[in-house]
Amino acid sequence: MCGIAGSYLWPDGAATTDRLTDALAHRGPDGAGRRSHALACGTAELGHRRLSIIDLSSTGAQPMVAEGLSITYNGELYNAAELRAELEAAGDRFRGTSDTEVVLRAWRRWGAACLPRLRGMFAFGVLDERTGELVLVRDQLGVKPLFLVRRGGSVLFASELKALVAVLGDELHVDDTALVASLLYYWVPDSRCAFREAEKLPPGSWIRFRPDGRVDRGTFWSLREVAEEGAAADPADHPDLAEVVADSTRRHLVSDVPVATFLSGGLDSSYLTALAARSRPGISAYTIGFRAEDARFEAMPDDLRYARLVAERFGVDLREIEIAPDVLDLLPHMVDHLDEPIGDPAAINTYLISSAAREAGVKVMLSGMGADELFAGYRKHLANLLATRYRRVPAAVRRPVGAAVGLLPVAGARRGYRSVRFAKRFLSFADLPEETAFRRSYTMYDRPELLDLLHPDLAGAVDDVLDEHAAVYADSALDDHVNRMCLTDARMFLPGLNLAYTDRSSMAASTEVRVPFVDVEVVRAAFRLPGSAKIVGRRGKVALKDAASSVLPAEVVHRPKGLFSAPLRAWMSRDLAPLVREVVEEGVLVSSGFLRRDALRRLVAEDAAGQQDRSKHLWHVLTLEYWYRGAASAGAADARAA
Repeated sequence: MCGIAGSYLWPDGAATTDRLTDALAHRGPDGAGRRSHALACGTAELGHRRLSIIDLSSTGAQPMVAEGLSITYNGELYNAAELRAELEAAGDRFRGTSDTEVVLRAWRRWGAACLPRLRGMFAFGVLDERTGELVLVRDQLGVKPLFLVRRGGSVLFASELKALVAVLGDELHVDDTALVASLLYYWVPDSRCAFREAEKLPPGSWIRFRPDGRVDRGTFWSLREVAEEGAAADPADHPDLAEVVADSTRRHLVSDVPVATFLSGGLDSSYLTALAARSRPGISAYTIGFRAEDARFEAMPDDLRYARLVAERFGVDLREIEIAPDVLDLLPHMVDHLDEPIGDPAAINTYLISSAAREAGVKVMLSGMGADELFAGYRKHLANLLATRYRRVPAAVRRPVGAAVGLLPVAGARRGYRSVRFAKRFLSFADLPEETAFRRSYTMYDRPELLDLLHPDLAGAVDDVLDEHAAVYADSALDDHVNRMCLTDARMFLPGLNLAYTDRSSMAASTEVRVPFVDVEVVRAAFRLPGSAKIVGRRGKVALKDAASSVLPAEVVHRPKGLFSAPLRAWMSRDLAPLVREVVEEGVLVSSGFLRRDALRRLVAEDAAGQQDRSKHLWHVLTLEYWYRGAASAGAADARAA
């Protein structure tokens, strides 16, 4: 795992690339490099910050050069051994053992045709020094990030947006529509970027820059096509899911440095930890707990009990970390590292665990991220299926039920009422059409609420964001309700939120996180399964539970679903209450007119009264406020004032 950056036909490209690379030092503290190549009308510069994982010697240093090609590469290739053997059989000779060299020589032999053959997480730039062409590539599922700013045929690119902001400053303008999207979702979709001039290279795609200024782009892998092919396949001819997951986990353990796992005690992390312990006996795992009063107030399940059970069963060296952070100090720090306004407090958990692992000498960790999206493990998936049945109940019955639940509090003075929160959430979307219900089941606001919160000039941006979700949801030929939800999650929720915060918060601690479920072969297997194999009755993620049953004890497989989150309501009622008041009354979002003070006051009042759980809404307002302040201090201009 590394940080990559570069410039192509950009004025003062060498100095600019050095500044980009310096801003990524936390992603690669083990080394730095830059490669320059003169072109007829400028230069191409490749920069690199190295986190040494495989081939710790100088033969793994980057940018790497071979036979007229140079590459700056971030990621891991999990089928490197097979590709290396094939290339060696064809006559290629390798200097070292890094997977970077495998990618470079695969490109030399097959060109862009090698891309569908790469199994891993990656983002890279490869320069053909004979033709002067630069190609940027991002992996199939968007595990690794790649941001770019284009000016005609020129480009700057980097692993993180903050590097581009450090260089361009006031040349960037905040994209209000992206911020509206972040309010709706509490993250910025991968199709958008927080600054108008910047963009994210889409998953499974490439873009080519030529010396004559021409730019072309293409797609080498389509998640939608994989899902549709899976739906059309013979149901009797599906892979053994347990073997596919085991194979992916084995591949993700390849490393020349220590590897550990996240172990929340939930199904996904427990399954991966158990599989990893088979290959690496005594492997370390990291788990988190919360202050007793916070966990009690939040009505959080006792995840530690399950984590300890798994660790004891499989001989895992369990490291327990209590999350009692100084959130007032951590909040601006995390907002800076997350690059864009992301309102999921799980980023703090990831950062603290990764930091503890790094201090113990661990550079690589495995995470169970992605299993819920692919195998219908979230409550929203089951809730949306139940909603289709609920809509068949006569309205005369539904109305009084909804009215009664609406009167119930979500929290008392000392604890929250989790079941009431779930019931209110369910009733907020249960009567809506399928796509609207799915969106409403996991987003922060409905359309009237969002319009009420924002400046009136942003009504068009609200509709653009809602239309985009509808378009993505409808963009498939799947007739399976569950797999339509899974596909939308894998295209939006997974890269836009979970993979984004995992990459940025772990790399802030100079730690690589690998995600064995977010693997092309696991994805293919997941979409070969019908929705009826994923949700059975009122049980979600059934296919994965069946696969894990051959490894894990039933107590872990069938435990209540845990949450990799944080005790937000407890934090809001104590640590963060003064900051919330300050942001609502005097924050730059309110002062600029982007958010309406009276609407924010209502959110605070509803939360304080215990009638609605607005803790996520208010946490995200805080993250957005700090992000906006950071953008202003970096010189980025407000879009509506530009």
